[in-house]
Amino acid sequence: MIRLLLADDHAIVRGGLKQIFLLAADIQVVGEAVDGSEVMESVRSIPCDLLLLDLNMPGISGADLIVRVKSHKPELPILVLSMHNEPQVAARVLKAGANGYITKDCEPDVLLHAIRKVAAHGKYIAPELAEKMVFDVTSLASQAPHHQLSDRELEVFRLLTTGMGVNEIATQLAISNKTVSTHKARLFEKLNLSSMADLMRYAMQNNLLS
Repeated sequence: MIRLLLADDHAIVRGGLKQIFLLAADIQVVGEAVDGSEVMESVRSIPCDLLLLDLNMPGISGADLIVRVKSHKPELPILVLSMHNEPQVAARVLKAGANGYITKDCEPDVLLHAIRKVAAHGKYIAPELAEKMVFDVTSLASQAPHHQLSDRELEVFRLLTTGMGVNEIATQLAISNKTVSTHKARLFEKLNLSSMADLMRYAMQNNLLS
């Protein structure tokens, strides 16, 4: 039996995933977490065989959260389930210590296969994403300035492109307004942008709109 810790801040997503797992006799959800703090608390207190992790949650998330989990439980397999299908995002979390990466638009049988493989201490990346990683990451496009952004800066970048303001982003990520403003200033500097219009233009040119 695979004891699975499910981490996603959307109740509807967690509910849908649990319905899928009910059809799998060898998978049992033993805990749920909705933000980075709950993930760390659950990892410490709940015996589990796999962490199924959403990439973007309130508080600490993404590669930073993966590094923290691995520092506490290096043997715990982590499978990232994300809405992002960009090869650079997958490469970052795999480098941080994740054992697998799939996107939320995958078929249920693909998800189950990935869970079983990663829980057995294997590696799994969706074939189409692996192909992108091989060819796209080594292309000139991979040298675009946004590849210099940290995971949190990239997250703030994406939320800004949805029209959210600093206060809304702070609430969404459970961090202070000052921290959001700092991330915004840094990403503007790294991308050589001077206005939101520049940011939106950059996002469109580089296919980064959510």
